[in-house]
Amino acid sequence: MNAAAPPPALSDDLCARLRDSLLEHGFTTTGVRDLLGAGAHAALTRGEPEAAARATREGGGLGSLVRLFLLGGTEAAPPLPEVDALVAGGLLARTPDGVRAAMDLRPYGEEHSDDPAGEALWYVLSDLDTPAARQDRDHVTGVGGASLTLASSLVRTPVRDTLDLGTGCGVQALHASRFSGRVTATDVAPRALATARATLALSGVHTVDLVEGPWLEPVADRRFDAIVSNPPFVPGPARVDYVYRDSGQAGDAALAGLLHDLPARLRPGGRAQLLGSWLHVRGEDWPDRVRAWVPGGCDAWIVQREVTDPALHVGTWQRDAGLDLAAPATRAQAAAWLDWLEAERVEAVGFGFLLLRTVPDGRAPEIVVEDLPGELADPLGAEMTGWLDRVDWLREHASDAALLGARLALSPSATLERYAVAGVEGWSDAGAAVVLADGPQWRHEVDEPAAALLAGCSGALPLEELFALLSLAHDRPVDALVQAALPAVREFVRHGVLVPAATGDRA
Repeated sequence: MNAAAPPPALSDDLCARLRDSLLEHGFTTTGVRDLLGAGAHAALTRGEPEAAARATREGGGLGSLVRLFLLGGTEAAPPLPEVDALVAGGLLARTPDGVRAAMDLRPYGEEHSDDPAGEALWYVLSDLDTPAARQDRDHVTGVGGASLTLASSLVRTPVRDTLDLGTGCGVQALHASRFSGRVTATDVAPRALATARATLALSGVHTVDLVEGPWLEPVADRRFDAIVSNPPFVPGPARVDYVYRDSGQAGDAALAGLLHDLPARLRPGGRAQLLGSWLHVRGEDWPDRVRAWVPGGCDAWIVQREVTDPALHVGTWQRDAGLDLAAPATRAQAAAWLDWLEAERVEAVGFGFLLLRTVPDGRAPEIVVEDLPGELADPLGAEMTGWLDRVDWLREHASDAALLGARLALSPSATLERYAVAGVEGWSDAGAAVVLADGPQWRHEVDEPAAALLAGCSGALPLEELFALLSLAHDRPVDALVQAALPAVREFVRHGVLVPAATGDRA
């Protein structure tokens, strides 16, 4: 590993002037996309810079900024204020032909967000994404897949204050500033906090307080309405090779401990959202294992997005660190990691979303641990918000009598799929499933009475009357139908297949 570079030292005033210059030249996500065009922009996203470089030739000041910050080029006279100060602050480095970027600076935002605050024009500062830079122990990562995944899953109901635990370069703090009156962002690494401070100043966000310290220690005497965290979640031996990903605790112990500690830092009804990884241990049921981490008095929705085998898990994170997988030292590291996983009886490693909410007034909590079905087509933010709303509704209709008295409507995105299998005499019906076309695209196998019940859910009649009609149509006792179907109805509501009629849409 390399020695850590000095942290950036960019004053708020310098960042404000730099922001003005970047905006003046159109260095925004929209401006860059328009300059490059769809083809070159897509190529740059794939890591193919030549088409983008060609597109910047007639791009004036914006073209110079794209070459400097997005293509790793050297510019003799970039259109930036106080170049000497930017060099001294660590953003730029001198070369014989001009200056080059010493850190990664790129536009970021929510141009197409429905947020009432309007369009977000942000800038994210991070360490360069090169193999050599990624091997620094205190390397500060930029906007990656994990940070985008977490940001797109956030519940955006307005709150007074939010804690961004382990802020890194400050991405989640930016998003939290959109729905939170105040944000407190913590990190154990001084380099990360200095980088986040510049990110926030460059983005014109002034509602974030930065605090240094490990885990929840810096806020041990405080409570928040919301907590968001992209913590070090890579399971492995108890060591810290890279601060951004390694917790220093063996396996998934750090995640288990964090879940245990989070509710004490939340106000009643407060929510916490984070990413995490957990071990699939031979002889243990992984949902039961993770469910046991959830402390009492909390609703929890834990959604496994993907599962990798041990070899893929180790290889993925070695690639992420920019290591040469064939090098003897890298192979020795992989061997030690795989030996540890084998000794711990680990069969696979899961990764996904965790949503917690403290339940006030001693009400019965709801804990659900499940897999996402297939690819995630849409961001999970609306689904996370809807899940909390639907759990509240189900809690208010916990008794069978209350649920039977409710009027429910079938989601407009629900589709009934029937499938058949080939036989000696041609196709024969094999079953049916109701599938949602949006969000996680939940899929539920249904029999004919269940399909008929769903079809009848238009919001016009309470469930008990629909069951009475179903009993007549299928010549089955109504009590037997109710007993068999109500658990499925609750699951349909939880996944948004059925919605309370008063809402008219998926909560």
